[in-house]
Order: sequence, then structure tokens, then C-alpha cells
Amino acid sequence: MSAIRVASAALLGVTALTLSAPAAVAIGDDDHYVMSTGYSVVPSLVEPGGQVSLRVDREVTGCRSHVTVSSGVFDAVTIPRGSSSAAAEVDWDAKPGASYRVTFSCGGLSAVKDLTIASGRPSPLPYPSYHGVHAGEGGSFGGFDLKEIGLGAALIAGALGAAYHFSRRRTSEDAG
Repeated sequence: MSAIRVASAALLGVTALTLSAPAAVAIGDDDHYVMSTGYSVVPSLVEPGGQVSLRVDREVTGCRSHVTVSSGVFDAVTIPRGSSSAAAEVDWDAKPGASYRVTFSCGGLSAVKDLTIASGRPSPLPYPSYHGVHAGEGGSFGGFDLKEIGLGAALIAGALGAAYHFSRRRTSEDAG
């Protein structure tokens, strides 16, 4: 019995250590570390010729020097030491619907984020536009289906009948 407890505790401990390892650091395609958190491209969906804000959270990333941001869709940008953001203008010839890789580099570490180019249709408003409600449609009889109501009633009746049958049978067994 003690071996099972020890094995369970060991397995639980290994699982906890594995899951608590920082997910921010992983090996990238070009054999250097890739940080996954603390960097962002806002907005992540932009039209050709639009402007994006490139942001770095210095507390999360631990980066204290300048950050170089590069992509195939805009010129390289440097976020100076002490600053947390910079702006970049997306090229006018960016392919609509394509997703481009944005690489943030700080020292020997880098992060990769995606930037998607809008398909040319007007982007949705940043805030929802409210319209009046459509009153008088549906109500308590909206989607009224006699087959579904009949099936539901049959199921309820069957459940009540089975409960009554088993309760009566158990009472007669207890009495005798």
C-alpha cells in the first residue's frame, strides 16, 4: 500500500513540475530561445498601409535593452531602452488575407507574433452599434413544435411511471 502512495506522489510531483515550467521559453526554428509572452502587435488585423503599435511589457519579458522588431510587411523598428512601444506602418503592397510573422528581438532572445492583413473590406467598428429591438417576434410560442412537446411529455410520464413502479415494489418487499 505504501508503494502505491509513493508512486502516486512521485507522479503527481513530476506532473506539477512539468506543468509549472515557464511556457514562455521554448526552442525556436533557428535554435535560439523564443519568448511567447510580453510582446504584442496591436491591432493584430490591419489593412494595407495601416499603422500598428508594437509593444513590449518590460516586467514580463525581463528585457532591459532596446528591442528590434522586424517583419516582411514593414521596415525594422527599434523600441528604445526605457520605452514600451513603437509604431510601424504596414506596406501598401501587403497581400490581403495573408498572415505575416513579426519578430521581436532583445539580446539573445526573440518572440514571434502574427500580423494578419485585412481582406480589403471595411473593418468592423471598434464598438458595437446598437439598433432597436425587434419586439413582437417569437415570444412564448416561438419554435413551438408539437412532436418535441409530445416526446418530452412521454419521457416525463415514463420516468414518473418507473419511479412509482419501483417505489411500490420496494414497499411490498419491505412489508413481507
